[in-house]
Amino acid sequence: MHQKRSYGRMLLVSVLVGCLEVALAVVVVLLYVRTQPPPDTPVDHTALVAGLLSFGVIVGVIALLLSLIFVLPAVALADLLGRRIGGREAWWWVPLVVAALVAPPIAAFSAYNRVEARPVLAFWAVATAALSMGGLVARPRHPGLVRQVALWGTAVVAGTGLFGALGLTVGLLPAYEPPAIGPATMAGTWVDHTSGTLVFTSDGRVTASGVGQHRPDDHPSGPSRRCSGAGTWSYEPGRDVWTQEVRIDVPGCSWRAWSVGGTDRKPRIYQHVGHPDSGQLYELRKAADGA
Repeated sequence: MHQKRSYGRMLLVSVLVGCLEVALAVVVVLLYVRTQPPPDTPVDHTALVAGLLSFGVIVGVIALLLSLIFVLPAVALADLLGRRIGGREAWWWVPLVVAALVAPPIAAFSAYNRVEARPVLAFWAVATAALSMGGLVARPRHPGLVRQVALWGTAVVAGTGLFGALGLTVGLLPAYEPPAIGPATMAGTWVDHTSGTLVFTSDGRVTASGVGQHRPDDHPSGPSRRCSGAGTWSYEPGRDVWTQEVRIDVPGCSWRAWSVGGTDRKPRIYQHVGHPDSGQLYELRKAADGA
């Protein structure tokens, strides 16, 4: 005879699984971010840590509510249907019941907000998989389940972060690098966020129109001075893609060497606004041909 199921323990395990799933997703997203160009605005790490702590509390509350509303009823219904239809409990009833339980609220929300079918189906599949995982892991009846889930789940999250960091270090994951642009890429029009432009020609000439100027002692939030004129430019490849620079000499305009960022498809040149530690960048992106 089966040991009686402890729904209190099952609730605890389900909440724990939900939190671990979110933690794993955060680790994967952070690793993915390392393969992408840095954001245009600086990251406040103090605020980020505080936000993650607050986010953790919110995740715990949401995981508790979802477990109470979907996971526990799904396991109970799955057990009942398994015994009534197949004569015994079967694990595969859990995802079927979860899918049936989450479908009505998702359908109602998507219909009210007129969301297209494809993202709705994708969200329904992800929600079903995430909630089913909590139910499937929580189904076993042995008393040491909570400790095992906590240990193994933490190991999976930590291992993913460790192997991801190792992959970035040894090159298995493509960590972000700025594109190697070269003189040929520079020829054309480059535009900032206020429609200021630099027009480079292949013979080393450049025309500036309303391009911002920033000094090292400027405050990042202060207004920028604008400069226009005609002059010359040169590209310096540097030791590697991180040290390549573009130098612009326009009479009456004062610019430090421009660094290179963006991607191969969307290259950018930029300067720091104020001190480099501010993280604020002034960027110009290359306009599409004919733009």
